[in-house]
Amino acid sequence: MITVKVPATSANIGAGFDSCGLALGLYNTVHMEEADGVSIRTSDGTRVPTDERNLVYAAAKRVYDECGRPLRGLSLVQENAIPMARGLGSSSACIAAGVLGANALLGGVLSDADVLDLATKIEGHPDNVAPALLGGFVVSAYDAGRVWSLRHDIGPGIVFAAFIPNFRLLTKKARAVLPRTVAHRDAVYNLSRAALLAVAFCEERYDFLPVATKDCLHQPYRMPLIPGGQEVCALARELGALAAFISGAGPTILAVVDSADTSFFARASETLAGTQAMRAFTLHRLAADNQGAAVTAARA
Repeated sequence: MITVKVPATSANIGAGFDSCGLALGLYNTVHMEEADGVSIRTSDGTRVPTDERNLVYAAAKRVYDECGRPLRGLSLVQENAIPMARGLGSSSACIAAGVLGANALLGGVLSDADVLDLATKIEGHPDNVAPALLGGFVVSAYDAGRVWSLRHDIGPGIVFAAFIPNFRLLTKKARAVLPRTVAHRDAVYNLSRAALLAVAFCEERYDFLPVATKDCLHQPYRMPLIPGGQEVCALARELGALAAFISGAGPTILAVVDSADTSFFARASETLAGTQAMRAFTLHRLAADNQGAAVTAARA
């Protein structure tokens, strides 16, 4: 029996569209072992596909196929704490779990770099799977089938406020509203802020985040798909958050909060409950995850 624990992730972080991501202290866990046929269930009541369409199973099978190994079947038990279709990397967590778990069952035939490359091929881009696997703050580029990623631990000076709504937003829909081309000035605007974002996290210069998380490539187009999202961002900033932005493709809004601000979450929760436009959102306090996905094997 192999157990894989994978953190939630937030991609883009404002300016770092499809390139920057960070890992959060909220986890999916998958218990996996080879079996005759396919057996898939959840231990927490979450509804997931129970056949070969299951994303964990499909990712695991891809490993077997890539390695030329036959797969009789798998038994999977999933615990899904990461909410689905909320912009917190639930799909990437499933892919990471499937690839890591299958690789462990096969005796570690893939290197860490191979695991990241394959997970990215399945997902299509590395901004979620890279921090899910590596932990911390990660900047990634996908070039000629290979992922180039650099990570850095997120310092203790910040925590994250995840404003998670009670509705979903599929990534496919969120991508469909993006323009096919952008103006040169918009590209420069984001490029400068994405570069600033990376250094701000690495140097723990979180005072730069209000500028470094500004974006004009995706958030202006996606925010209208998130009722109350603009109000939540404004609220977070008014209450002292260092930055607030759409997490991934949305609809979760993620805010960066100074760890020393002990009253932020109480004040924000009170305002959410009392404001009609924002009642769909529930506030969660999340720490950074600097470890990334972990695999353990049951003792024989």
